[in-house]
Parts: sequence; C-alpha cells; structure tokens
Amino acid sequence: MNLMFVINDIISFEEANGEKQLERILWIDEGNVICYTINIENEKALPIKRKVSDLQQLFNDQLLTLVDNDPYAFVYQDEKQISDKNKTLRDERWKSIESMVLQEPDIYERDKRGQLVRFSVENTGKNKRLFYKYMVQYWQRGKVKSALLPNYTNSGGRGKEKTYKDQKNGRRRKFETIIGKGVIVTDEIKRTFEVGVKRFYHTVKKNSLATTYDLILKTFFVADYRYDNGVKKPILLDQDQIPSFRQFRYWYEKTYQSEEKIRNRKGNRKYELNHRAVLGTSVGDLYGPGTKYQIDATVADVYIVSSFNRNWIIGRPVIYVVIDVFSRMVVGLYVGLEGPSWFGAMMALANTASDKVSYCRQYSIEIEKEEWACHYLPQTFLADRGELEGYNVERLISAFNIKVENTPPYRADWKGIVEQHFRIINITGIKPFLPGVVDTDVRVRGDRDYRLDATLTLEEFTSVIIKCVLHHNNHHWLKNYNQDEMMIQDEISLIPRELWNWGIKNRSGKLRSYSEDIVKLHLLPTANARVTYKGIEFKKMRFSSDTALKENWFGEAREKSWQIPICYDPRDMSRIYLPSEDGKSYEVATLLDHHKKYAGKTMEEVEYYFAYELLKKQQFAHEETQNKVDLASDIEHIVQKAQKSLNQEKIDLSNNQKVKGIRENRSIEKEVKRKAETFLLADANRLEQPDVPEPIMEETITQQSVSKIELLRQKQKEKLKNARVSH
Repeated sequence: MNLMFVINDIISFEEANGEKQLERILWIDEGNVICYTINIENEKALPIKRKVSDLQQLFNDQLLTLVDNDPYAFVYQDEKQISDKNKTLRDERWKSIESMVLQEPDIYERDKRGQLVRFSVENTGKNKRLFYKYMVQYWQRGKVKSALLPNYTNSGGRGKEKTYKDQKNGRRRKFETIIGKGVIVTDEIKRTFEVGVKRFYHTVKKNSLATTYDLILKTFFVADYRYDNGVKKPILLDQDQIPSFRQFRYWYEKTYQSEEKIRNRKGNRKYELNHRAVLGTSVGDLYGPGTKYQIDATVADVYIVSSFNRNWIIGRPVIYVVIDVFSRMVVGLYVGLEGPSWFGAMMALANTASDKVSYCRQYSIEIEKEEWACHYLPQTFLADRGELEGYNVERLISAFNIKVENTPPYRADWKGIVEQHFRIINITGIKPFLPGVVDTDVRVRGDRDYRLDATLTLEEFTSVIIKCVLHHNNHHWLKNYNQDEMMIQDEISLIPRELWNWGIKNRSGKLRSYSEDIVKLHLLPTANARVTYKGIEFKKMRFSSDTALKENWFGEAREKSWQIPICYDPRDMSRIYLPSEDGKSYEVATLLDHHKKYAGKTMEEVEYYFAYELLKKQQFAHEETQNKVDLASDIEHIVQKAQKSLNQEKIDLSNNQKVKGIRENRSIEKEVKRKAETFLLADANRLEQPDVPEPIMEETITQQSVSKIELLRQKQKEKLKNARVSH
C-alpha cells in the first residue's frame, strides 16, 4: 500500500536508538523522490533530507504513522483574535526571514542556508541566532506567517472569562478546569503539556515527571528573562498563570495508558523485548527436529592473533551458531572475522549440511559420528533481517525449497534459544580460561591492556568453540525445556542429543538430507576471477586447473585476459572452484607453487597479510623518498666537483677536435684502468710459508706499473698541448 505524503504532514516514527520522532514534511520534489522534514519537538532542530521511498517503506512496515492532531494548531486562528502588538511582532519576524524561507529547496541545504543567513546578518545587523530561531519556529508550526506569533496568545487577562474558538465548528467555548489548585487548564495548555512530555519525558533521558514539569515551566511559561552574572535566566509567569504539578500529573495519567506510557518512554522495541506479556515457549507447536533452525551471530569477548605472526593482534572473532529449536542441538557453526552478514551466515548454513566428524578433524578434534550426527537442512530458517534476506538467500530457497523467516527489527528475543547459547559460551566456555578476554571492569589507569594478552589464533579459538558445542550437545541439561506428555512417558533426558535422537525416531519428516557438495555449491560465495598469462588471479592469489593447462588458457591470455565465474571457500584459500555452465558440477583450481604460502589460510588472514604488506610499504615510502633526495644530492655534488675540475683544465678546442680523438683517448684510459685494476696475487709458496717475505719482486712490479701509467698520461698531456698550439 502506497501512502501519499504531502507538505505539512506530521509523521511519527521510531529512530534506531528507540527514541520516537515527530517530524513535519516541509518540501517534496516534483518527482516525489526527495523530501525535507524537521523535528517539531526540538527547538534547535534543522531540516533533514530524506527519501520518500524510505518513509514509504517505514509505513509499509508499520513503523511510521501520520499524526492527525497538529500540536501547533493554535497558529491557525482568526486575525481578529490577534492583538495589534502580536501582529506587529509577527510581521517584523516574517519580514526578516521571508526572503530566505521562500528560496526552496536551497534554504533546506546546510551550506546554502548558511550563505543566506550570513547575507541577512550583514545587511540587517541582527543576530544570526534570531534568524535560525524564527526559521525553525516557522517550519515547525506549519510554514504560515502566524507560526511566528508569540506563545499563549489565548491567555486572556486576569478576571476575564477565558474562551477559545473551536476550530471544528467555529463556536467560542469556555476553557475546562481540572481538579486541584492552579490555573484553568485550557486546550492550549494541554497541547503545551503534550509537546513538553514528548520533548522531555518520552525520551531516552528518562527524566522524572517532576523534572519534566520543571522543564515545561522553564520552556513555555516564561514572562521575561534576566541576567545573573552573565547567565540568562527565565522569569516565570505569575503563580495564577502557571498550572500546578498536580494538574500536570493528573492530565498525564488521564491521557496515557500504562502500555502507551512504557512504549513512549522506552520505545516499541524495548517494550516488545522486556515488557510485553510472554504466554508461550520457543518450542511452541514445533513437530520435531528440523522444523525450524535458528541462526544468529555474536562477537566473542576475546581477542585473537594472526596465524602468520602471533605478534599481530587481529581483533575479536565472530561466532555464528545454528540451533535446532526442537532439540536445542547445535547443528551448524562458523567462527571467523566476517559478520554479521550473509557471508558469515552462508558459512554456518554450509556447515549444517557438513559431516561433523570431518569438520572436527580439520581442527585436530576426533569425535564419533553419534556425538554430532547433524548434516541436514531444515524446513524453516529463522534469522535476523539482513543475513537471510535478499538476493543471496534466493539460491537457497529455490534450490532446496526452504522457507526463510526474518525476525522484526530489534527483536532478538524471537531467537531466544540461540541467544541463550551465546551467553552460555561466553560465560562458562570462554571467560574463565582464555587469554585476551574482554574485561571492562578492570580497565582503570595503570592496568594492563587485556588485548595484549591475546594468544590464540583463529584456528585455535575455533577448536575451543567446537569443544563448547560438543559439551552443549552431549552433556548440557536443559532446565527450562517444556516437555510434552509423550516425552515424559518415554523418560527422555533433557539433553540436546537425546532430544534430537528421540525426535528423529518418533517425529522425523522435517529434516532434509542433501549432498554436502551440492549444498556448498549453492551456498559458497561467487565472484569473478581473471585469467592472465601468470595464472587465474583472484584476490591477488594465482591458481591453475587441468582445463586451463590443457586448453592453453595462459598462453591465450598473453593476447587478452578475460574473466571467469568462480566459487570459493573463505575458510581455506588453497583452492577455488570453477562451476560448469549448468551449475551441477565444478572443477577445482589449486594455488600455484610460488603462492603455496596462502594454502590453508582463511580469506581474512590472506587479506590481513596483504593489508599488512601495504602498510609496511606505505610506512617505508617516506624513508625511501628521503634516501632518493639524498642520492640526488650526492650525484649533484659529484657532478659539481667534476664541473669545477673541467673548468680548471678547460682549453679552447673546436667541437671537431673534441670528438676526433675519442677512440685514442678511450684506448689510453682503458690501458690506465687495466693497470690500476690488475690483481696482484701472492706466490703460492709464500702463502704456505708466510714468514718468508719477497718485498723486492712486488715493489718492482708496482714501480713498473706506475712508470707506464705516468708515461701514458704524459703522452696524453702532450697531445692536448699540441692541440692548443695548433688552435
């Protein structure tokens, strides 16, 4: 159902933090795509840009409603009922902001609004705060000129009969009174109470009713202001113009019912979670094992380290657990760094159809099949919105005809069984024993950072969680399990494995058995890899397959590379899978030899490794740049020194004379270098008898070499001298 939103509609919805919002629609574009709204309860509110489709979705989800009663309806009053003083004040305020507020939608954009306000301040000299105050008042109260009227225009004078004009029939009516001392509580004062309660009481701040009353007086029942040591303080109206706390409390208790009070005070989500009536159990009408699996994720309260290097702390792992609602049996598990998301949920779902003996053996845990005999898919999955919602889950639904249910937003209690299991794991399975456990109670100045105690790798931590799951399945007594008569007659032990086995025997029919490979093929994440002449590249890793070698893919890729679809298991990047066109089979591609270092590593660990290498490269970049600058300086110094020597020895020669003797000059220089680079090895007999010196032979050779070098240099100098004379 589509709801038509129009300008000035007041909408009510609940934010993610549980706080209820009342907003007025200020402007909608022609395509009905974008709109601007403003919170009508916060005097410091500014326009908010929203998508109309988002509001429509909230309405369809029954999280948004239209408010019929405008709390600022008093601005729509007859001009005759407005005093000349208030009209003048209203018109002055309107004149000061008219040119700005009519520039829609520019005035709703922060930057453009700021420019308009600065221009008005420069031309009028008025305070910027006043412009914002008047604009917000104009927007919140319905975008009419009378929205700028002062509050409480219907107060009347002392001793006069106070009446107001009924907007429905146009008749003037007396204001009603309520029990107790105080002023006459008019409809206007009631509306003030309502606005004040929404602003100060029905919030997450949890102000008391008495505090709310004081804040309402301070905000709405002010005659003037005074300054005390520079502090602006309100002066309240006279006593006979202010309603009493007793009147305010009476009005509140009459206006709001108990459930409504709690919902407005704590939000619908917390009410449904903590205050609603609970008349049933999680088992409910479930027939047997496999009727419904619950799946959820939690972040473990422990820090872990990388398997590449135990000095690298990689944060806290995410635990995904799938539990059979009927028996409380943990049927699927995933421990990693991904989540909560479809990526992590997929791993847990694949594990539900996996052979648990083989799975445990991967982590050096040997079990008997009966200790964890769960490799089935259920009739229904229950999960949070998001993980099992959208395109990814369609493959699961269409392939195996599984029903998927999603809990309403922020209703984790609908998956209470798996939530309870998480508490058991964290409290009894992890915290008392593992290093690196999160412990916020001891974080005071001077205490050791518990993250530095991280010791376990992801694989080792997974082993710990598997041990906890095995204990739960085989030894945990379910104290609050609701047995039926048949279970009581059979005297079933309230242990998940016993309930599972009893249900398989007596109430089977809901479990669905599929080949593990088929399930994985439909659950593994898909991606595109690129065939290059260096291999099949995926995530900077390179793979090869039999087909790729037989069909010479890599040779053809020298001309042009191309992409191919693949599936992969992020828990082990030793291989990727190349699915066939019909999707019923696949081929395995394994890592190339020089990339075997990634074998057995998870996707998270490989990505962390590449990120760490990139970080080291970036950190060294500055040092490398500095060394390049130093190298350039050294080269420049050598060149300058050579240039200086050249200038000292420079003679006037023509270009032809300079290049004419290159070959001869090279020969002379080569001969000089050969003599200078000659190896002078000691005699072999001398090496054996180091005490027998032969200084005369070595000295003679050296003198002969030096003499010849000097002779060559002398010839070169004579040649240059002759060239100078001839020139």
